[in-house]
Amino acid sequence: MNTNKKNEAIFLISTQDRKGILAEVSGFFSKNNFNVIKSQTYSDLIDGQYFMRIRIDLSDMQITCKKFEEDFAELAEKLKLNYTIHYTSNVQKMAIMVSKTSHCLYDLLMHHSEGELDCEIPLIISNHPDLEVVADRFRIPYYCFPVNGANKAEQEAQILDLLKKHHIDLVVMARYMQVLSDNFISNYPNKIINIHHAFLPAFQGGNPYQRAWERGVKMIGATAHYATKDLDEGPIIEQDVERINHENTPEELRAIGKDIERRVLTRAVTEHLEHRIILSGLRTIVFSR
Repeated sequence: MNTNKKNEAIFLISTQDRKGILAEVSGFFSKNNFNVIKSQTYSDLIDGQYFMRIRIDLSDMQITCKKFEEDFAELAEKLKLNYTIHYTSNVQKMAIMVSKTSHCLYDLLMHHSEGELDCEIPLIISNHPDLEVVADRFRIPYYCFPVNGANKAEQEAQILDLLKKHHIDLVVMARYMQVLSDNFISNYPNKIINIHHAFLPAFQGGNPYQRAWERGVKMIGATAHYATKDLDEGPIIEQDVERINHENTPEELRAIGKDIERRVLTRAVTEHLEHRIILSGLRTIVFSR
């Protein structure tokens, strides 16, 4: 985690596109003596929406956060802005859910240990005991909740209680091979990130790389998205692909796919933690660093 955390606020704003929005919003910060560190905007010419991500330096702030938010709320009402405010001084807490596959878990934990994921990881949750040894290496508590058809609702209830006890802000399904219930997802709207191979929906189920090899697939990849009630159809955050050819064996395809999955998932988690994502219907607007 970053020990030199700056005192900043990040505004994520969306509204109907029209003239003068950027000037009005920037003018608000200038009038109140706030320094704009970075301002990014995007105009969607198809649906007429306007998106902004603004980073504000709060180190010389002379008013309370409450007053600051109240004043901006007046401007937002006037301009009909949809917005959220995120303070970088608030450290987010992330829970990782896994099954038996370790590549995504390792990548997240390594980036976190190097200070590249700005969050706390109070716990790792699994439906199998296999990856407890990984959690132990990083000194993170590991909780195992075996799931079957008879106990799924009960186990999910215990997991939700544990997440709430630890005040979890983000849940990451790092190859957690269970379908979360609608009730579970409703507790963390747009705060559950999942990863899957990019063959979906073509090769669902077990051994997709064997079936991809049999079909002579020429490209494989992975997709990270927010989990919703519609399985594997939530807003896409990140994707990546690599070209392959007839010489690649099913085992090689699997290894390539695992490498893409870990990269894509860590990128998506980073973008969420850095408040660089604005949802627009089923789409995401992802601002670059």
